[in-house]
Amino acid sequence: MVDHPILGILASGGPAPGINSVIGTATIRAQLDGYDVLGICDGFQWLMQGDIDHVVPLTIEAVSRIHFRGGSHIGISRANPTTDRAQLERVLNSLLRLKVSHLITIGGDDTAFAAMTLERYAEGRLKIVHVPKTIDNDLDLPAAVDTFGYQTARHNGVEIVKNLMVDAKTTSRWYFVIAMGRKAGHLALGIGKAAGATLTLIGEEFRSPIRLATIVDTLAGSIIKRLSDGRPDGVVVVAEGVVLSIDEKDLAELKEVERDPHGNLRIGEVNIGEILKKHVEARLKSLGIKATIVDKNVGYELRCADPIPFDMEYTRDLGYCAAEYLVMGGNAAMISIHSGTFEPIPFAQMLDAQTGRARIRLVDIRSPRYAIAREYMIRLRRSDFDDPDALARLASTAHLTPDQFRAEFENVVAYVPETIWWSGQPREQAARQTTRASPSLPDRE
Repeated sequence: MVDHPILGILASGGPAPGINSVIGTATIRAQLDGYDVLGICDGFQWLMQGDIDHVVPLTIEAVSRIHFRGGSHIGISRANPTTDRAQLERVLNSLLRLKVSHLITIGGDDTAFAAMTLERYAEGRLKIVHVPKTIDNDLDLPAAVDTFGYQTARHNGVEIVKNLMVDAKTTSRWYFVIAMGRKAGHLALGIGKAAGATLTLIGEEFRSPIRLATIVDTLAGSIIKRLSDGRPDGVVVVAEGVVLSIDEKDLAELKEVERDPHGNLRIGEVNIGEILKKHVEARLKSLGIKATIVDKNVGYELRCADPIPFDMEYTRDLGYCAAEYLVMGGNAAMISIHSGTFEPIPFAQMLDAQTGRARIRLVDIRSPRYAIAREYMIRLRRSDFDDPDALARLASTAHLTPDQFRAEFENVVAYVPETIWWSGQPREQAARQTTRASPSLPDRE
C-alpha cells in the first residue's frame, strides 16, 4: 500500500464567511495531486494537549458543496500554542504523529503569528502556509486587497443598519451600533459609509489614549446638530476597538474583563454600547435634551453568515492557491491574490519589527476613502464654530449661549486629519497644480 503525503487544514481565531470555501478547494486541489487531507478540528486546541483523535478525513465528495455555507466544517478555536514552548512542542509532535507534512492555517493576525512560530520551530519538518481570514480586514495585505469574510460581513451589516435607520426615523430614536473590529475600524467604516449612517466612529481617528468625554461629546454633538435641523433620530456605527483607545481610568467596567489566550481584551464582554448610551444620555440631560438611545451589537450575526458570491469566489481561489503553493514546494508564506494574480507573502515580511508579531493594517485616516465617509457624516465641524449663524443655532438647541457651546464642544474639532487626495498632496495644493497644468478650453461659438 502506497503512503500518500498528508495535508492538514485547521481554522483558528473567530469565524468568518468563506472558511468552508478555503477548506473545500484546498482539499480538492490536494487530493487531485495524490495527497490525503486531514481536517484538524477546533484549531490548535487538541493538538496543544497532544490529542490526535480530533481529526476528520476530508474528501472531494465530502467538501464539494460546503462553500455555500458559513461557519467552519472543522470547527474553530482561539487556542494559542505560542505562549508555552511545551504546548508548541506538543502541536508539532501531534502533527508529525498524524504524518502531516504540509499544513494550511486559516485565521487572522494571531493565527498568522502562530503559523510563523510553528514553521520556525519545525525547522523544515513541516511546511506551512497561512490563509488570511478576518471580518476585521486588518491583516497587512497589499493595498486594496481585503481579508476574506470582510465583504460578506459588511454586506450583512449594511442590511441590519439599513433596517435600523428606518426604525430610527419611524420611532424618533437613535441607535448606537457597535461593529466588530478589535484593532482596526475597517468593518465599522465600511458598514457606516455604505449604509449612509449618521455618524461612524473608529479608533484611528482619535489620538490614543483618549478621554471617554471626547467620545461622548462627539456623539452628543452629532445628536445636537441633527436636532438643530429638525431630526430627532439617527444611527451611529462605532468600531468596538474604540474602547481600546479610551483611557482605562475612564472605564471602570474594564477592570474585571478577561483576556483571550492571545492576551487580547475580550471586547465582547465590555458593553461599550451601553456605556456610551449611559454617558451620552447623561450629557444631553445636563443640557436639557432628551434623546431615546438604543445600543445594538452586531458581529456574531455576521461571522457565520453564508458568504456572498464575492467571498465564495475569492476564498475558492485562496484555497486553491494555498494547496497549489504547498504541492509545488512552497513554504512559509501567507496566501494573497492581488488584481487576479497569486502573490505569496513570505512570513518574514509580515512581522512588525517593533512588536515581533504580524503587522496590522489600520484605516488610513488621511485617505480619500475615509475623508469622503467623514464628509457625509453629521458631526460637529470647524465650520460650525466659524459660522456665527451655525454656532447660534447649535447653541440654541443645546440651551447654551454661543460662547458656552464653544467652551463645551469645540474640543471635538481640535484634531481633524489632513487628507492626501492625489499626487501625495493635500487637496487644495494638488487641485491648484492640476488646474495650472490643464490645457485651455476653446471658446464656445
